[in-house]
Amino acid sequence: MQQRPNRPVYLDNQATTACDPRVVAVMLPWFSEFFGNPHSAEHVMGRQAEAAVEQARARVAALIGADVREIVFTSGATESNNIAIKGAARFAASQGNARRRIVTVASEHKCVLASVADLAAEGFEPVVLPVGPDGLLDPQVLAEALAVPTLLASVMAVNNEIGVVQDLAALSSIVRQAGALFHTDAAQAAGKIPLDVNALGIDLLSISGHKLYGPKGMGALYVRRRPRVRLTPLFSGGGQERGLRSGTLAAPLLIGLGEACRIAATEMAADTARIAALRDRLLARLAHDIPGIALNGSATSRIAGNLNLTFPTAEAAALMGAIPDLCLSTGSACSSAAIEPSYVLRALGLSDAAARRTLRVGIGRFTSAADIDFAADALAAAHASLAPAAIEA
Repeated sequence: MQQRPNRPVYLDNQATTACDPRVVAVMLPWFSEFFGNPHSAEHVMGRQAEAAVEQARARVAALIGADVREIVFTSGATESNNIAIKGAARFAASQGNARRRIVTVASEHKCVLASVADLAAEGFEPVVLPVGPDGLLDPQVLAEALAVPTLLASVMAVNNEIGVVQDLAALSSIVRQAGALFHTDAAQAAGKIPLDVNALGIDLLSISGHKLYGPKGMGALYVRRRPRVRLTPLFSGGGQERGLRSGTLAAPLLIGLGEACRIAATEMAADTARIAALRDRLLARLAHDIPGIALNGSATSRIAGNLNLTFPTAEAAALMGAIPDLCLSTGSACSSAAIEPSYVLRALGLSDAAARRTLRVGIGRFTSAADIDFAADALAAAHASLAPAAIEA
């Protein structure tokens, strides 16, 4: 058994990531030394902040192959998803567009599912498509749904629980042929897999800072300019961010987001290779020590840092309770307090009992080989100790 660590071993990088020390260093001066309002362009400190904000915007744009004018800063992916989905629907309705169908997927993040569901009260038709046992959306299922005139389809790039990567290029092509807008929640994808909004045919894309080693409370929304995508803002104010997201920009946070995007663009390939090796090492160890452990979601179409594992006997809550020094989760951080089993796992066809035996492992930039070995030993020992009780129960 590995020696108990001096601090908890963190393997929950889909819930959040540590802010990279380089990001923190870039942000700090903007809290107290260079504190000007980036909208106060009439004096030097305001212009200084404005220049830093625009540099950050350019770095976010570069990460996804966008034009700098297509980036709108928000408080995070939840806000970005709401602006994209509700904003597109409400603008279309205000222009007399007869299309009312909004299509999404059963395994989406709750903020997407809730945004689509909310629009039903405004006369729109929410359609939620199933995924296969591998967690992927069948393009034919999407095409059939789009046979009815559709306004927008929202399909997340990478699932936050099971880590599967959807074929965005194939799906967006189907959506565009149907004359609909294509939105993707890229909170778990940006900085982890290559994204090019033009090559992928994406109209709207959401980013979260704290999922890519940036600060919490900051995100971005990509809004295509050509052909132009029009959105109605969610709230009124001073008209900042091209009128789509009013309010004074949190300059230190978005400067941090820009630095996080710069680092990701530079180091993504190396990070991915190292993280994938750690993931494979952990999976091999667990498969050897816990016969019958099962991987959920596609084994090939997935990000490097995710393992979603169903254990043969012991329940996830008991496993986590037995290893207080190991930070894992049973699924989405937004749903961690819920008693019900994960709706994402249900969408894959897992039983409630199997879902209760499932843990999500999130490996990241700061995970070490020692962390992986501790996790493998601890999980195997905990499962062995809990197995007799589970069998008796």
